[in-house]
Amino acid sequence: MAVGAEVAVKRRRTSPANGNDAAAVESRDMRLQQLVRELLTLLGEDPEREGLRRTPLRVQGSLSFLTSGYRQDAERLLNGAIFAARSDEMVVVRDIAFYSLCEHHLLPFFGKCHVAYVPNGRIVGISKLPKLVEMFSRRLQVQENLTTEIAEAIHDRIRPLGVAVVMEAQHLCMMMRGVQKQNAKMITSSMLGCFRTDAKSRSEFLGFIRD
Repeated sequence: MAVGAEVAVKRRRTSPANGNDAAAVESRDMRLQQLVRELLTLLGEDPEREGLRRTPLRVQGSLSFLTSGYRQDAERLLNGAIFAARSDEMVVVRDIAFYSLCEHHLLPFFGKCHVAYVPNGRIVGISKLPKLVEMFSRRLQVQENLTTEIAEAIHDRIRPLGVAVVMEAQHLCMMMRGVQKQNAKMITSSMLGCFRTDAKSRSEFLGFIRD
């Protein structure tokens, strides 16, 4: 399996809504619905026809869910789930399903994420790794940055000896439009610590995730 180069630059992104105040959320939701109505009109549709009358509400709800990662924080997500441990053997969680939205076309990309880390006196509750993947996936993304953000979040908060993340995905922006290649998959990786410097650790991880 080919592995890509690590993206070195960290990105700090916040919620476009800037808070969860009820009035602010309601105002944002109403604005989103109005924008969807305008979009339907610009596309040549009638937003008042029966089949589209509730579409702005549905799209607003869908987009709010699909971008819910902006309103989550890795520090809070992992709070209380990091424990002291003597183990220094590799921990691997493979085949984590994920769904995200391409930031270039707002079309979905989806697939599997494989995560590994080597503990350095601390471990994390196993369910938190898929939750981290989901949190970062529920934002507008490119796969390369998504892969790196997951790896860096684990590295920064658990401080293991190494972290490895590999993501395999199909992109509807490439399947439904553009080159229209339905069977193409994109594979990205981020290797930190011992997975970057030690070929044996990297090879062991890649062996675990091969089908």
